Amino acid sequence: MTVEIERKFFVTSNDFKKEASKSYTIKQGFLNRHEDRTVRVRIKKNKGFLTVKGKSSDDGLVRFEWETEILIDEAEQLLKLCENGIIDKIRYEIHIGNHIFEVDEFFGDNEGLIIAEVELMSKEEHFDKPNWLGKEVTGDIRYYNSQLSKQPYKYWK
Repeated sequence: MTVEIERKFFVTSNDFKKEASKSYTIKQGFLNRHEDRTVRVRIKKNKGFLTVKGKSSDDGLVRFEWETEILIDEAEQLLKLCENGIIDKIRYEIHIGNHIFEVDEFFGDNEGLIIAEVELMSKEEHFDKPNWLGKEVTGDIRYYNSQLSKQPYKYWK
């Protein structure tokens, strides 16, 4: 069990791709999308994961997270049981200062959306902001993957 402290931002250009140390595909779905918790199945590269995330704090910065690795075959079977709206994306990892930014480039119904996340040790922790980092969207639930699977980016008005 861990507590996740995370900030999210729009990405304003593709410059992050030149700075990425690695990238990989992610396919994920949600077995449960309740406002108090989500249960996610994810295939990342060639590994499967089952994750439970709790409700976010009022400011959207902090929430409980539990994750365990599962067999890839199990993850593929569980994806078939997920609620509608499978998420497909490429994740890029970019090291900036003492932090790793995870930048997700979405495809399918969320194509055109690129979001960066940075995990912190405390809410007040300082981090260097790269030039491709745009408006902060931390706490805006529309940008949670569980919500993007239900209300995809391409349908936003």
